[in-house]
Order: sequence, then structure tokens, then C-alpha cells
Amino acid sequence: MSKNDRYVVKHGKGWAVKQGGVGTPESVHRKQSNAERVAKDTVRDLGGGEVRIQDRHGRFRDSDTVAPGNDPFPPRDRK
Repeated sequence: MSKNDRYVVKHGKGWAVKQGGVGTPESVHRKQSNAERVAKDTVRDLGGGEVRIQDRHGRFRDSDTVAPGNDPFPPRDRK
């Protein structure tokens, strides 16, 4: 896990952007799409990494590599 990685997780009635290993969210948003956009912008500004996105049931549904990060499975990542 890189220090640049971010997670979009359910937070009360909204969605939070969190860094791994840190309990306090960086930001909280009403819509998941807004939280995802902020997480990707943050990771891009930090030099690249992974953004992992949870569904409303707490399971990770998607993981995106943000450039210039290193995607370990580029042929499979078609989203």
C-alpha cells in the first residue's frame, strides 16, 4: 500500500475519501462520484497511485490506477 493510495468508503449518509491506516477521512461528500473525483485528483497531485472504491455494502467494487502510478495488470483494467 502506497502512501498515495486513497479509498472511497461509505460514511454515514455520504461518502468519504480516506487514506489507508488513517481513521479520520480527508473529505466527506454527498455523492460517491464526487468523492471518487476528489480522490483521483488527490492521488494525481501526489504523483500517482491507486484509488479503491467501495460499494454501499462495504465490498470493494473497483480499483483505478491514477497516472503516473504502476498498474500491475494493465490488460485486465479496461474500466
